[in-house]
Amino acid sequence: MTHAAQSIRRGATTLRTPTIAAAAQEELEAAASEAERIESVAALIHGGFTDYYRRFRQIAGLAKAAFEARDWPASIALSQERLGIYGATVETLVPVILLHCPDVQGRDAFWAEVEERYLPLIEGLYHADLAYAFLNSVRRQVHAGMWRASTYSSARARDEDKAAHPVVTRVFGADGPLQAEHLVPVLTLAGFSRRWRDLDSDAAAVAARILEEAPGADRIRAIEMADAGFYRNRGAYLVGRLLIEGGEPVPLGVALLNEADGIHVDAVILGSDDLQYVFSSTLANFHVTSEHYHEMASFLFELMPDRPHGLQYSTIGYNHIGKIAVIRQIERELMQSGERLDHAVGPRGTVAIGFSAPSLGYVAKVIRDHPTAGYKWGKFPGVRSVLQKYSRVHEINRAGSMLDNVIYYNVTLPADYFTDDLRHEILENAGENVIQTGAGLLFRHLIVQIKMTPFPVFMEQADEAEAEIAIGNLGQCIANNAAANIFNKDLDGRNYGVSKILKVYLFDYDAIEDLTDVKVRTNQNRFDGEEDIPDWFFEEGVIFLPEELETHLRIEDRNLRRIFRESHGELLTMDYWTDMQSRLEQGQVPRLTPYREACRLHPGS
Repeated sequence: MTHAAQSIRRGATTLRTPTIAAAAQEELEAAASEAERIESVAALIHGGFTDYYRRFRQIAGLAKAAFEARDWPASIALSQERLGIYGATVETLVPVILLHCPDVQGRDAFWAEVEERYLPLIEGLYHADLAYAFLNSVRRQVHAGMWRASTYSSARARDEDKAAHPVVTRVFGADGPLQAEHLVPVLTLAGFSRRWRDLDSDAAAVAARILEEAPGADRIRAIEMADAGFYRNRGAYLVGRLLIEGGEPVPLGVALLNEADGIHVDAVILGSDDLQYVFSSTLANFHVTSEHYHEMASFLFELMPDRPHGLQYSTIGYNHIGKIAVIRQIERELMQSGERLDHAVGPRGTVAIGFSAPSLGYVAKVIRDHPTAGYKWGKFPGVRSVLQKYSRVHEINRAGSMLDNVIYYNVTLPADYFTDDLRHEILENAGENVIQTGAGLLFRHLIVQIKMTPFPVFMEQADEAEAEIAIGNLGQCIANNAAANIFNKDLDGRNYGVSKILKVYLFDYDAIEDLTDVKVRTNQNRFDGEEDIPDWFFEEGVIFLPEELETHLRIEDRNLRRIFRESHGELLTMDYWTDMQSRLEQGQVPRLTPYREACRLHPGS
């Protein structure tokens, strides 16, 4: 291991165990009065947040260093660390608070005074909204198990009057045509310590691709780039836009790889749709070397306006600010449209009740107390088990084919947001997790995902060309999930959704299992006339027969079945699945390219 790699590993290791500010903990232990306890709890939470945020910000720099050192295990470990560090810090604080203040559960007056002491500690900070969200997370965890409405949206969370911080830099500006040398400052923007394979050649290739494919390329007058590097898994990305005289800006992404002989450009991503796929919530979040997350999220939204603003925060790792932004957006859009939440488009779920509004960009779900009669899997494992599966998907690299989830706990929505029919169904069928409190519905849990068109609904509406693209992308979705060690034992096409750019995603997770735990079997080795029960019938666990995949997916059209077999026939074979299981068990991670092959400078390489 190189010295650089050892330094990264040491840096990552120091982040794994949250610590509590010793002075604040000692003050709480010594507190002799209610006032002193309140003061000490506020200081303790502030100290915990300060420790968390310092370590959170360190991770972006370590991710850049991991890219430069080609230390891919460290890169993956840093992603996992960042996902868990917030919750781990909160979970470290809560037992300390309950040990010294055992009577504070449900005491609103106590927490109101803690908040009053806490707010001056975070006043003036850029990240005051994140610090305030942290306080509410601690409070929610202290109240865990109680029917207590929690705060996810507050006017105190962000001072909108503060001056914006610049996160965009103009790298090139001229009256003449774009030249290869103009791309050199674009490619070197992140300031890598690692050498380039051939910087001049890459600059020429990127310029040629832009001039060939970008709309209005002959009228490019400037290039603006986010003043940061974006890091994920083995790759690094530079993101910006081409400013076109007399035309709309063209979003630009440059995908970089670091091979043994140096850094090089792998792909040039032009246009909002392709860039949106790279930044999709179906992939792991990016590490971004900029602390100004509000301005960065706004810039990304300008580049990808079809992707909800709230999800731009989650894309760059600020999941808790993203949760606040999403719930605010839902409230704002419902108020502006006057629409009410009703059953989501598509078949009713057997495990979850899904709901949305026509113009809303999200679908919300609550898990039923008990599944409907259509449930296929024997004894229902319970709501907690299903929520754990949704949480697991949030915490893994979703391989470009699984929707991320925003999960809220103890959140209240006004009852008049809902149609009467939907409200009655929720209270009747999810009453162990939803109650009506005055003019609101209090959800113990609420799952929110970006809205997709359910696969069967899409296929009914699609023309022939669209259907053929979607059926191929369905197979790619299944293959990508397998590469992430995810197997959806309910392979019914109703569990998949189609995006505006015809990508297909799995969005129901109550039936997911580890692929490595699935028993892949076949009936194709049986002779005609054999009427005995196959041996696998008596095995316990999840049994999968690949030759029955098409039947499960409900692909009825013969032409579409032919296209599916031509593009993904390997999914119908036992060898494909057992080979994938073997590779996963050996710790191999199949490479997944988060952009179209056509975007690459050297496709097929």
